[in-house]
Amino acid sequence: MTTTTQPLTGRFAPSPTGRMHAGNIYASLITWLLAKSSGGQIVLRIEDLDKQRSKPYFAEQIMRDYEQLGLTWDKGPFYQHERDETYAKAYDLLAQQGLVYPCFCSRADLHAQSAPHTGEAYVYAKTCRNFTKDEVINHTKRLAAQGRQPSYRLIVPSQVVEIPDLVQGRYCENLALDCGDFVIKRSDCSYAYHLAVVVDDAAQGITLVSRGVDLLSSTPQQIYLQGLLGLNTPEYAHLPLLVDKTGRRLSKRNQDASMEYLMERYHSPAGIIGALAVAGGLLESFEPITPQELLACHSFNSILEACKGSQAITWEPDK
Repeated sequence: MTTTTQPLTGRFAPSPTGRMHAGNIYASLITWLLAKSSGGQIVLRIEDLDKQRSKPYFAEQIMRDYEQLGLTWDKGPFYQHERDETYAKAYDLLAQQGLVYPCFCSRADLHAQSAPHTGEAYVYAKTCRNFTKDEVINHTKRLAAQGRQPSYRLIVPSQVVEIPDLVQGRYCENLALDCGDFVIKRSDCSYAYHLAVVVDDAAQGITLVSRGVDLLSSTPQQIYLQGLLGLNTPEYAHLPLLVDKTGRRLSKRNQDASMEYLMERYHSPAGIIGALAVAGGLLESFEPITPQELLACHSFNSILEACKGSQAITWEPDK
């Protein structure tokens, strides 16, 4: 049985590209319950690295939705768009170790040259890793003539990273075979998610990362980065995804998963929490319930047990 002997600090880290929906409400609820049941805290982080798609309006709306649902945070909000200087320091540390190189491949190149990966990404074929200085100069000029810049990748070794995930159990990846050299700075000069999230988790004292199982296969890269940067590794709990009856993952595009629809269907925030608690095995039958009331019914271990044994939960809100 999994136990925790110290308070854990979890995070609610939405991307401000739309309102909350059933999938991220479920994940944020479980994260809140796990942190609070351990006597810990929640950090709110707005992951707005994508400056084109991220909107301040949605960040404000997400915070209102979160509070309306009866969820609370203890620290933040922290905004990633304000932290480029911190990410740059981490990037420079990696570059100084000789672990970073420019990549000139287009999206089409990557799909043509790479092999499918278990996380539905592609394993990079090291196309640009061993370019000579002259080749780098020539490729840089070629991209510049097209108004483009290279991205920058981190070299990974043939090293197995094992994760004792609190929900999914033991998970292993060989960095070179299952992941490949990965981007830490994008061609638009913004820092990539993997680098930013690792730096932020350390700076904000995150000791529990609770999120969807679709991100499990990206966790070894983040653990590798933590080691290179001398940062602590938090506990990980990768949660089942909410899917429709066809098995398709629910997202912002699903009308019957939207915050607006859920409020209309269940009439109150407590009704939404109650419906998701039933779907997630935290309640036997539907009743409106607040997160605080749900917390009083469960321990850290019982919350984890309700999540185990599945990578997906079928969501049928009209039943």
